[in-house]
Amino acid sequence: MSLPPEDRDPGVPMDNSKEDVGGPSCTGDYSKHDMTVCLGNGEVKSCAVVKYSAAPPPTTYALLQEKTDLKLPPANWLRENPQLGTAGTTVLGSSSKSKPFSSFGMAYDFIDCIGDDVDVVSDSENIKKLLKIPYSKSHVSMAVHRVGRTLLLDELDTQELLRRSSQTGDWTWLKEIYQRLIDQKWQRKKKSKEHWYQKAILSKFLYYSINGDGAAEPVTEDMIEEDEENGAEEYSSTWPATFTSAVSEAEEADTSKQESVPVDSNFALGQVTSVPKEQNLPTLFNEGENSQGLRNDFVRNIMWTFEDIHMLVGSNMPIFGGGRYPAVSLRLRDSNKPINILTGIDYWLDNLMCNVPELVMCFHVNGIVQKYEMIKTEDIPHLEKSTFSTRVVKDIAQNILSFLKSNCTKEGHTYWLFKASGSDIVKLYDLTTLCEEPEEEKYQNPFTLPVAVLLYRVASNLMLKASQNRKHYGKIRTLLLNCVKLLDPEKHPQIIASAYYMLSELFQLDELPDEDGGESLRAGGSEDSYSDEDREEDEGDEDDLTEDGEDMGSYGNRSKPQDDSKAVAVIRSVGELSVPEKYKSTHQIRPSCAFPVSQDKEERCRHVLSYVLKGLKAVDGSIKKESDLPAADPNTPIPLKYEDGGANGASEKGISLLLEKAGAGQVDLKSPTRSGMIPGSWQHRMKLQLFLKTSKAYYILSDAATNLLKYGRALRYIKLSLQCYDAYCSVSETLHPHVLQFHSQCLSLCGDIQLMLAQNASNRAAYLEEYSYQTKEDQEILHSLHRESSCQDFSMATDLAMDPEYQLFVSCRCYEAAHDMLTSEVLKDQSSDQLSQVLKRLGNIRNEMGVYYMNQAAAMQTEKRVKKSVSAAEQDLWKKSFSFFEKGMKDFEAIRDSTNTALLLCNTGRLMRICAQAHCPVSVDESRGEFSPEEALYYNKAVDYYLQALRALGSRKNHAAVWDSVNWELSTTYFTLAMLLQDYAPLSRKAQEQIEREVTDAMMKSLKYCDLQTESARQPLYQYRAATIHHRLASMYHSCFRNQVGDEHLRKQHRSLAELHYSKAVSLFLSLKDAPCELLRTLLERVAFTEFTMTGQSSSVAKLKSLVGAIEIMSETRHAFQLIQKELLEEQEEQQTEPSAPESVDSPDRVSGSTSGLNLQEVMKLIGVFEPSFSFLLLQVIKLMTTSKRKPSNKDEELLKNYKAVYSKLLRAEKDAPLLSRVELFIELLQQLTP
Repeated sequence: MSLPPEDRDPGVPMDNSKEDVGGPSCTGDYSKHDMTVCLGNGEVKSCAVVKYSAAPPPTTYALLQEKTDLKLPPANWLRENPQLGTAGTTVLGSSSKSKPFSSFGMAYDFIDCIGDDVDVVSDSENIKKLLKIPYSKSHVSMAVHRVGRTLLLDELDTQELLRRSSQTGDWTWLKEIYQRLIDQKWQRKKKSKEHWYQKAILSKFLYYSINGDGAAEPVTEDMIEEDEENGAEEYSSTWPATFTSAVSEAEEADTSKQESVPVDSNFALGQVTSVPKEQNLPTLFNEGENSQGLRNDFVRNIMWTFEDIHMLVGSNMPIFGGGRYPAVSLRLRDSNKPINILTGIDYWLDNLMCNVPELVMCFHVNGIVQKYEMIKTEDIPHLEKSTFSTRVVKDIAQNILSFLKSNCTKEGHTYWLFKASGSDIVKLYDLTTLCEEPEEEKYQNPFTLPVAVLLYRVASNLMLKASQNRKHYGKIRTLLLNCVKLLDPEKHPQIIASAYYMLSELFQLDELPDEDGGESLRAGGSEDSYSDEDREEDEGDEDDLTEDGEDMGSYGNRSKPQDDSKAVAVIRSVGELSVPEKYKSTHQIRPSCAFPVSQDKEERCRHVLSYVLKGLKAVDGSIKKESDLPAADPNTPIPLKYEDGGANGASEKGISLLLEKAGAGQVDLKSPTRSGMIPGSWQHRMKLQLFLKTSKAYYILSDAATNLLKYGRALRYIKLSLQCYDAYCSVSETLHPHVLQFHSQCLSLCGDIQLMLAQNASNRAAYLEEYSYQTKEDQEILHSLHRESSCQDFSMATDLAMDPEYQLFVSCRCYEAAHDMLTSEVLKDQSSDQLSQVLKRLGNIRNEMGVYYMNQAAAMQTEKRVKKSVSAAEQDLWKKSFSFFEKGMKDFEAIRDSTNTALLLCNTGRLMRICAQAHCPVSVDESRGEFSPEEALYYNKAVDYYLQALRALGSRKNHAAVWDSVNWELSTTYFTLAMLLQDYAPLSRKAQEQIEREVTDAMMKSLKYCDLQTESARQPLYQYRAATIHHRLASMYHSCFRNQVGDEHLRKQHRSLAELHYSKAVSLFLSLKDAPCELLRTLLERVAFTEFTMTGQSSSVAKLKSLVGAIEIMSETRHAFQLIQKELLEEQEEQQTEPSAPESVDSPDRVSGSTSGLNLQEVMKLIGVFEPSFSFLLLQVIKLMTTSKRKPSNKDEELLKNYKAVYSKLLRAEKDAPLLSRVELFIELLQQLTP
């Protein structure tokens, strides 16, 4: 007997990598020889590679002397000999121990080949029997199973099974089906004594060929009968019982025994990529007599390629050395019985499969050796009286394979290929379907468990390749879904749970499918079947023969016609199989249903959760000890409560618990868990994987909901994710670094969601509705979690609060917990990128909290009617805000984020300005007092922070938007400081001159940061501010000039500065096009300044020159009036288009302002100044020009005439005329004055 894979000689390894087994320890050099048999009219390609051999290198056979009596046994007869393998250990020969599961043993050993690379896995005897169907009248009875593209063929000896059914009651289902479909009056027929005699002769001949000089003993009739009985007993004892008792009750009950045999280690213990190649399935079958025939007991396993058909074949044929070739096969023939076609095909196929180039034939008469004859393998088809066409055999092989692949479409189903003795009809039945018919009792199919385990193992093997080639996903899904369909959840929960976990692993959660993934993943077929392109069935006729030694009576079909309606497919005549391509090749399987690939993350996660839930149910069902928890009703939702709380002591306590839980690295679990699981058991390991997978799926769902702005849904999902993690921690002995990293991601996402909820308080009702919703799947998963944990450790972080401040607080603490975890001893040397992200989030939330408290302080400030002094509440808010800004800056500095550091410095500057405003002295009558020292202090602090922000940025090119923002705020601060100093001068504390210097200094610094050159949205604002600064400076120097007495040099300096700033202000206001009032006011002040300078002049010529200059300045006001006219006309057009009642001139809108934004009150006030000033200038210039003693030139006369005309019109103008008419008149008069 050969040894199981684990006990085999290390010198003869089992090849799972499709490489030839080399070296003398195998089967010699011939094992590497690819043999092609060339025929006269064509070529049949055959290549055999030995994948495993338990036999030693071939030794030269012993040439028996003529007249040797083979009836006498040699001295070594029936002693175990590796040269003969199973052929020598029993009288019954190589086919004595027919096992219905022999192909499964090979499939388990060469799992890499199953599903795709190999078309057929079977015993060589079964292959030969199929290829001889058109020539033989013998019965054919085989079980066929499909795994992917691979067919597993096993002999289904119904004769022996029905005998067993009569004795033990097993296989009753097959007996009833056989009697209904094939033969109602079944009777067992014993094999003849001649059959056993021929087997004994062959066995003795083989032993003689190893050692021909052994002692001989006579062979008696008693020995033959004893051999028959021994053979029958051995045959019976090795036949499998039904699989209902494959796993004993004691094994089911004994948890510790289950622990010792882990489920396929790759999916019970860790990542798929870390799977060991040798898989350790649970002990599903007992070793020894009841091993179910699942061990690979063949002497050699061969990868045989016959034309385009790839077969994994098991062979026990003894191979010897000698002759012209390194390997020969020995055959014993009775000289009185010539070789027929069936025997020739049998010999030829054996040699092809084992790559043996020569056949040695020993002829005997009544057991007496006569002679030897050597025949080349390629000459066997041309032997006299056994001539056959190898091309026809090739066509038969291709047709049978096509027929089986076309009709054996469902994985997990047991198909029965049956041909009765003497019949031309071959039928294929689906035994699985027949067992499930309503009128039948549902019996346990003994093939179910081996098929399920094989499906599982093939899927496990493909999972190793899935990371490199995702096209396997569809196949894996099909294999696993069919696997779980076949298994009883109560008896095999371990495989079922592992299969569902693998199914969940197929849906990648961390990445979207590739662009070509839609095609690559659609290669797996439907859940349980494969469909083919074409099916054709015609009739044909060929001659039939009977193979040597076959008994035709056992499978007679003479009692009644067979029921064709129950067959899946029928070959009406075996002659059809000889017709080339009668059944089209179906090597390319067309999937009828593709692997469900979705671009939608939520859909993929839902698939994962559905499989994980089924896995959890399988695990929970296998735990015998009932939980102390009361039985939960899956239809009753578990409430997801929310709290309307604040940042108080209770919340602080909850956060500390959260941090303790997050930082826990080691948990000592020795006693059973809450549900009764034993740490280290397969249930324990599987639950860890399932809990973690569930947590990741909910995390992805939460992240997707966050991207869709569904923050209530996102919070619900992250709550479920953290509850899964809580349950994981409850049962986990150690928390691995990758698990802690994932947990920090969950906490970080939870912080994101709480922050978004705080910022979107207006949609709180919708978020609450989303948060409260729960699917039945979620409820069932929660109930499974509650078997292990209360799942309340992270409830504080995931409750939906109503207070934005509390939500910000929770968000901040989530980020802090994530940060503490990433900086712990376990993770401090890993995931620097993740730490940077958390620090950025932490800096951001601290900025948000700083802004929140800053806005609270600002709101409190506006609510105070009388500002007597700063309250303690305000100061507390300032301190909180400043503290968060300071911590946020440290976070951003830690990751060298200068941009966000600058933003926080900018916000701190704004906080200082709010503090300054709070110190503004206001009296009871709401009039403002002098500019206070506290205001100056905080404004200067604000300036410092803004300058630090600019230094942090370095230059505008680093981040233009932030640079411009800081620049603007700094300019604004200087401008505000200057205005307050100018408008509310602290004259009680400082001299006028000092105040003027400070104002000038602040104004010029503000002007310095007014970026007038860069084109941006703020450019008009900068221009307006610059114009306002120049106007204010001009006004200040104008005032100083008027009030200055004595120091003439200082007066001249003030006069020149006033003129300079007035001209710059006018220039900037002119460029704005939207500040007519400011432009008009500036020009009128400038005219007034000119008039004031004229008062000190005594010469009429100088006065006239000043007056003309003033009139020229006044004429520039036409630009302001043109802008005012444009605004009024637009307003008039809008009023005409709107069907509204006409408004009176004195209506509030007409007085206070216009819809276009023009301040009409200001316009009317400025016109009230403009008219008398304009009239006075004209009058004075007319007087001077008319009273001038100098003779006027023609130009002067024309100018005087023009002045008089304008003055005359101005005097005659109606004072009560509409504003628009008056503005148009002013424009006309000013235009008339313009040269």
